[in-house]
Amino acid sequence: GVSGTSMEKNITLDSATGIELSCRLDNKYSHLKSLQVTWKRGNETIRHINKTENSWSIQLWILDNSKLGNYSCTLKGEEEISAVFLLQGKEKPIISYEGDTAVMICKSFGYTPVAWTWYMTNGSEQIAINDSSLADKYVINRISASVTHLKILKLTKEDDGVYWCEAAFELGKSKGKLQLKVLSLMVPLKPFLAIVAEVVVLVAIVLLYEIYSKKKEKRA
Repeated sequence: GVSGTSMEKNITLDSATGIELSCRLDNKYSHLKSLQVTWKRGNETIRHINKTENSWSIQLWILDNSKLGNYSCTLKGEEEISAVFLLQGKEKPIISYEGDTAVMICKSFGYTPVAWTWYMTNGSEQIAINDSSLADKYVINRISASVTHLKILKLTKEDDGVYWCEAAFELGKSKGKLQLKVLSLMVPLKPFLAIVAEVVVLVAIVLLYEIYSKKKEKRA
């Protein structure tokens, strides 16, 4: 990286796994001596366990969402260089049915937002959700300083789409994306209806065969 700035790297995980994060000092900074290296998860300091001549690493076991978030390493000496790793889970849609209620959750790991804002996507535009003017449709709850819930009532197909939660911090803003899929009630019924149709056809065939057999017996 460059002195005074921070490099960022996004890492997407689709399952529980072990991972190693490593910060390596570029050769152009090899003249820096007596470096103090600090690793943090959010604003919590953690210890690095592996060190080579110009590299410092940490190893993590990511078993659930509680271990996701921002991990950073800072190298301090004559100059200060830092890098940030953003660990995030693979995006999975929230699936619900027409008429039901959907609840979407956003969390901030390590840092406490000043405020939260929820948006819905309309084409290419993001529209802020005002739950006070649409109380019969949306309910927004700030469960804690770092957690917010968006509840959507009486789902319809029009509610299907992408939603965003935005956390406002003193030094800027950060957004998270959630996708909601609203299915028709007919979707879970289709396999059942298919079985019913097969049974009806089978019963009809049996009845026709019995009628044919009786007519054949009378003729005989």
